Amino acid sequence: MARSFPLIVSVDDHVIEPPHVWQRYLPERHRAEGPRVERSGVARMGNVGGVYSWEEDPQATPCDFWVFAGSRYPMTRVMAAAGLPREDVTVSPVTFEEMRPGCYDPTARLADMDRAGIEASLNFPTFPRFAGQAFSEVADRDLGLACIRAYNDWMVEEWCADPRLVPICLVPFWDPDLAAAEIRRNATRGVRAVTFSEIPAYLGWPSVHDKDRYWDPLLAACASTGTVVCMHIGSGSKMPSTSADAPPAVQSTATFTNCMLSMCDWLFSGILERFPELRLAYSEGQIGWIPYILERADHIWETNRAWAGVEDLVHERPSETFAGQIYGCFFSDHFGLQNLRDIGEDNVLFECDYPHADSTWPDTRQVAEELTHGLEAGVVEKLMRGNAIRLFGLDERLASAVPAVTTA
Repeated sequence: MARSFPLIVSVDDHVIEPPHVWQRYLPERHRAEGPRVERSGVARMGNVGGVYSWEEDPQATPCDFWVFAGSRYPMTRVMAAAGLPREDVTVSPVTFEEMRPGCYDPTARLADMDRAGIEASLNFPTFPRFAGQAFSEVADRDLGLACIRAYNDWMVEEWCADPRLVPICLVPFWDPDLAAAEIRRNATRGVRAVTFSEIPAYLGWPSVHDKDRYWDPLLAACASTGTVVCMHIGSGSKMPSTSADAPPAVQSTATFTNCMLSMCDWLFSGILERFPELRLAYSEGQIGWIPYILERADHIWETNRAWAGVEDLVHERPSETFAGQIYGCFFSDHFGLQNLRDIGEDNVLFECDYPHADSTWPDTRQVAEELTHGLEAGVVEKLMRGNAIRLFGLDERLASAVPAVTTA
């Protein structure tokens, strides 16, 4: 008899925020300035170097836009690809009516999770961008903070009302003390994940090497509450590329490089040694690159410490630090799984990436079975759910959930 495949805990999916989020959850005094959805026509839309461009024409194809702080952010089929044939996943405008309801409706999302054998799902933001940086860029700090808190309230109270949907919160980058307070506020209501930038210097904020230890209040709050620092590819608002005219395929292939650079930063920052309870997760970065970076980092630590600038910061091999505090996430990486021994079966998490163009949905369980074919059952259990449950402290949350229906 074939063994049953475990239900999946996906640590990287996405929610497309429904239009009412900020108009309902912002304090009334901020609602007129808060994010809202407007519909307009789009005659042409493109993406070069990871940057969208478009021409608005009221008579052209309808498109829903988020409007905030003087800027407009269009919605596209690429970000709402669930249910579309691959040939229809294009850089083209989309409206909420044209999206699959699971993109923005939690009840519909749970049904889509059942279809793919997914028990629980952690969802990154869309309009605020993957680290919520849109609200840290606004000049009005009171409005920015109100938008962050409103998002977190919606995330906890509405989107994650069912315990199978796992909350992740946003924080203000301009004030790490305020960020720490927001982490603690959300930790009291069960949030164990915060989204952070893989390379904050790309956003104009201090790096993790900052000599004044700018990020320490935020990191201390994460360490003390067991809140995982989750860094999604693209959360530095700068996708890796070779030239301004390189096609999107170049960025899509090279997205892991930001995770790679970020991990080098953290391994040699001294932060993980100062905060041994801190945990990091690299979302959608895949894992095949990790063994070489650990080998190279260990070599630099061993042979170049006299001049590499980290002799007084890093007192153990980077690979040992990784094993205790860092997690890689994957949804399509045969090579990484072939080298799982050199990564660590306890340091790998699985993801679906619903509803993006890269997502394995609705075939997530089948893809996972094929990827893990030949691995021991105990290892598969860890990769598909056990590591995520342990890292994010999901035992009680999932115990209180209505059992998932496996329809895959």
